[in-house]
Amino acid sequence: MSRPTTNERTARGRAGEDAALGVYERRGFALVARNWRCHLGELDLVIVRRDLLVFCEVKTRSGPAFGGGYEAVTWSKRRKIRNLADAYLERSGFEQARVRFDVASVWLGARGADVEIFEDAF
Repeated sequence: MSRPTTNERTARGRAGEDAALGVYERRGFALVARNWRCHLGELDLVIVRRDLLVFCEVKTRSGPAFGGGYEAVTWSKRRKIRNLADAYLERSGFEQARVRFDVASVWLGARGADVEIFEDAF
């Protein structure tokens, strides 16, 4: 089996983000930012419902070769996401919002996407 190209990885990641966002929207959340970038890196999804602001790291897999997506969010990745969230909050004006960090583990298969949201993951 050959390695996926950059375009294939980008398309898979985008499909995973779309699937995760759909779950959040059905739960009453609204998208605030997607793929927000600064010098520290990138936040996948920033969503809001009332006064709750969620930073969601989306990990998408198309097979079991690398384990579940949630397993890829190591302590160093969590620290990076927290630093990115701090940078985002400094620039966004969501000063009074409650903040939560989620991980969306997405499996893409022949029948579509299977999304598992780990709320308050770290």
